[in-house]
Amino acid sequence: MLEDLKKDCAVRMRKSLDALEQAFSRVRTGRAHPSMLKDVMVPYYGTDTPLMQVANVNVDDARTLIVQPYERTMVAAIDKAIRNSNLGLNPVTADVIRVPLPALTEQTRKDMQKLARNETEGARIAIRNIRRDVLADIKELEKEKEISEDDERRASEEVQKITDKSVAEADRMLADKEAELMQV
Repeated sequence: MLEDLKKDCAVRMRKSLDALEQAFSRVRTGRAHPSMLKDVMVPYYGTDTPLMQVANVNVDDARTLIVQPYERTMVAAIDKAIRNSNLGLNPVTADVIRVPLPALTEQTRKDMQKLARNETEGARIAIRNIRRDVLADIKELEKEKEISEDDERRASEEVQKITDKSVAEADRMLADKEAELMQV
């Protein structure tokens, strides 16, 4: 019973860290990366479709993405979708779409850093909420006399260790992202 709770706690915290990693992939750094366009939706036969399903996205050089549509008729729609995506990108259209990334200014880097810190704080809050839920479940088991007080205290300490480890991992991920953002 307690092992299942601890395992569930670790799995849920890992999912929070995975969500943080996904959020960091959307935070733009100075280098081009295909995942930057992952959330761009393109109208395709009347349905909004992820860009990755209607085109091939590759890195041309450190500051340029190449978007190669599977159908030539999609070039204009993809161009418009990238422009309207609030990423601050201005694609150049030909047979393929080149997406040059503007150089990040110092202020933009600081704004991106602030965004990364906010995402990390959200992950920390999610991890602490998971800890609170699991500790409440453990206390409920102890209240119903399914486990002893010693087992409850031991399990609580183990849950705290899992929480500390997850928060430290989130902080490490933030430090890595900040270093990447401030790299010129």
